[in-house]
Amino acid sequence: MNNTTTQQWWKETFVYQIYPRSFKDSNHDGIGDLKGITQSLDYLKKLGVEVIWLSPIFKSPNDDNGYDISDYQEIMDEFGTMADFDEMLAEMKKREIKLILDLVVNHSSDEHHWFQEAKKSKDNPYRDYYIWREGKDGQAPNNWVSMFGGSAWEYNPATEDYYLHLFTCKQPDLNWQNPALRKEIYQMMRFWLDKGVDGFRMDVIPFISKQEGLPDIQYTGQLLFDIVNQYANGPQVHEFLQEMHREVLAAYEVMSVGEGIGVYAKDAYEYVGEDRKELNLIYYFDHMFLDRDAKTDKPISLELPRLKQVIRDWDEALKGKGWNTFYLNNHDQPRSVSRFGEDTQYRYASATMLATLLFTLKATPFMYQGEELGMTNTTFTDIEDLNDVWMRNLWAKWQQEGKNNPKDFLAFANITSRDHARTPFQWDDSPQAGFTDSEKPWLLVNTNYPKINAQEAQADKNSIWHYYQKIISLRKGNHTLIYGDYTDLDPQHPQVFVYVRETKEEKITVILNFSPQEVIYELPAQITHLGEIFISNYPDSQGEAAHTVLKPYEAKVYCAAQS
Repeated sequence: MNNTTTQQWWKETFVYQIYPRSFKDSNHDGIGDLKGITQSLDYLKKLGVEVIWLSPIFKSPNDDNGYDISDYQEIMDEFGTMADFDEMLAEMKKREIKLILDLVVNHSSDEHHWFQEAKKSKDNPYRDYYIWREGKDGQAPNNWVSMFGGSAWEYNPATEDYYLHLFTCKQPDLNWQNPALRKEIYQMMRFWLDKGVDGFRMDVIPFISKQEGLPDIQYTGQLLFDIVNQYANGPQVHEFLQEMHREVLAAYEVMSVGEGIGVYAKDAYEYVGEDRKELNLIYYFDHMFLDRDAKTDKPISLELPRLKQVIRDWDEALKGKGWNTFYLNNHDQPRSVSRFGEDTQYRYASATMLATLLFTLKATPFMYQGEELGMTNTTFTDIEDLNDVWMRNLWAKWQQEGKNNPKDFLAFANITSRDHARTPFQWDDSPQAGFTDSEKPWLLVNTNYPKINAQEAQADKNSIWHYYQKIISLRKGNHTLIYGDYTDLDPQHPQVFVYVRETKEEKITVILNFSPQEVIYELPAQITHLGEIFISNYPDSQGEAAHTVLKPYEAKVYCAAQS
């Protein structure tokens, strides 16, 4: 029992992700910025935040909202200056809040000076910083497609060949086989770590090593899975990550988190095994695909046993060897309460049930701004209101295919668009939700802000916000919730998720109703003693019983000493 890996600070905390563009605007231009974050640190500290992850803040033309970087050691103009960054970091340290930055090094912007030089000629010193190939019969070098649609190749007239871009054409892929490029990346990482940054979340890091020879993809009709499986886990990815650890990370006591698209439980150990000396954590995607049809990407119902299976698989893969993460929301996913819960009648119950799951699994929890408020998906009524480059490209594709009905497209976008997570943070019930004084924020504010906002939530002792504050505090002080073994007690139940976390000293039992219906639930035979209620999201939760009546989206956590 309790076959743990070593104790580390980044296992005992949780990470709060901020999307700076949407968090808080301090200079009235409708765009969130670094000073806005600095002004909000007391709010985050009160919630219990100890680690902040910032989506990219570096200089960028914003073709993909900062994930296209033109200068890795300068701050994006809209977000402020390096002095603003230094002030923000200093204020975080005063409050004992750590900071991790988004490291985007699979690709750069095409406006980065490396690429501006590389595209000039085939003998340019920066040429080999990127991936170039000759065309075939006047067409692209292979059949690879961009994650955002269309060919993954763009023609460069000056050199009469093509460069690879797995994302937009303004995001050319970097050539990690070039030692000079890797050296520059490592120097850049040390620049930020020496400033006092506490680590990195590494964007699409499994993509940095390309398949040898760049072979055509054999498409099966499941486009996303086909391309992800082709682009991830290339032959040198572990060699590169071990070098990064050796050259940079080993010298600092920091958190390293890999965005693990294309990484499955069977691959997990290779990335985060504690004896591998690569990354601390991998941010996996398996559960993010459970409610999407693999061929059409259209929403389907989440089958709870499949979610349980994913969690079991990852727990088993890393037990005693490495460490997991878990999340339900980020800047690339629709709002979790709208997606996995119910965001009207049972918004409180389902949001707090999901929070209970997030903070009681054996993993470092990652939560996203506004999750603590139960912020919901919005409703887009005009395609022009969509900012997401994926959605814009997809609409263009629909039109090319003759599907020209905006209503049909908006119906799809209103479930799947990444813009749902990116609507401005709802601070209060003043115009534009207190996010900005500008009459035109960069993205429309959700119209439900008069009722769902941080000011209202903090004033209401029975709010989602206060539940998050409580469960954050409970996890922080509980060794069993952090390091205790995980066991799923009822893997096939379609509505109820029951698991235990235990050490030799203590057993914590978690019972979650994932449905909007009342469920009469017979407790598994393994449960002989529940103990006392540790936390629950209904005020009259039952104590000991052979069976329990679970209210819609009810969460009950019990704690008992081991005999």
